Amino acid sequence: MHAGVIGVGRYTPEKVVTNFDLEKIVDTSDEWIRTRTGIEERRIAEDDINTSDMAYFAAQKALENAGISAEDLDLILVATVTPDHPFPTVACMLQEKLGAKKAAAMDVSAACAGFMYGMITAKQFIEPGIYKNVLVVGAEKLSKVTNWEDRNTAVLFGDGAGAVVMGPVSEDKGILSFELGADGTGGKHLYQDEHIIMNGREVFKFAVRQMGESSVNVLEKAGLTKEDVDFLIPHQANIRIMEAARTRLELPEEKMSKTVHKYGNTSAASIPISLVEEVEAGKIKDGDLIVMVGFGGGLTWGAIALRWGK
Repeated sequence: MHAGVIGVGRYTPEKVVTNFDLEKIVDTSDEWIRTRTGIEERRIAEDDINTSDMAYFAAQKALENAGISAEDLDLILVATVTPDHPFPTVACMLQEKLGAKKAAAMDVSAACAGFMYGMITAKQFIEPGIYKNVLVVGAEKLSKVTNWEDRNTAVLFGDGAGAVVMGPVSEDKGILSFELGADGTGGKHLYQDEHIIMNGREVFKFAVRQMGESSVNVLEKAGLTKEDVDFLIPHQANIRIMEAARTRLELPEEKMSKTVHKYGNTSAASIPISLVEEVEAGKIKDGDLIVMVGFGGGLTWGAIALRWGK
């Protein structure tokens, strides 16, 4: 049995904060942010909207798109590093909001690589036939852990959620290969104390190397080549890191998802938000080979080669 995506959904807050807005509160400029990160604006959730709320909005759309009800779910996985509370988990809160009474539920904490960890965990339950329908959500409210006085990190992050329903798909579709990894020795370069603290130079070097290597590795594991790739969906952290991964795969610009300019870095939500946006735009079609790749605090990384369709 092969595990694949059978439904998608996303949610981004209405409030837009532009680079020009940030110029008024921190020592930065629109040009500086755009040239170094590719970010032009980001979405920020209102005070009364929590991570679980954004997860719920995205999950509802994914269930509707999949044509199933919440009661059909066997497992809920939420990738997040910004839960509403230390416990209960966002996944348990989401289970209640959805009315998914028979679903097991847990959070996955692997920072910006969390959604990759979540999808690959879902695969392990679906392919042996243990569970049929698994909801995987990436949801973050990074605005609540961002230091808005730190010019190095305040410009980077945004809020949002993306979701997929995963289930059995035909033999030639779904997850063809994957890679997961972690390097705890690099944890000191990107972590949260009260706020997000990052050694940008070290994270950049790690990300450029790992995003490219992982993308190539999943292709090799699947017995595929760079020429087989129809679309690349990288973690939307920084346009220069994303471009390095695209160059490594020798893909033209139009074959890489780029949403970082609109939403900034939404951590575990960035890959699913981008995936849904490209599906809705008709850029991802049945039978397309997609490479998804992310990296995050931990340090963690993950990549998937996925044949789109049911």
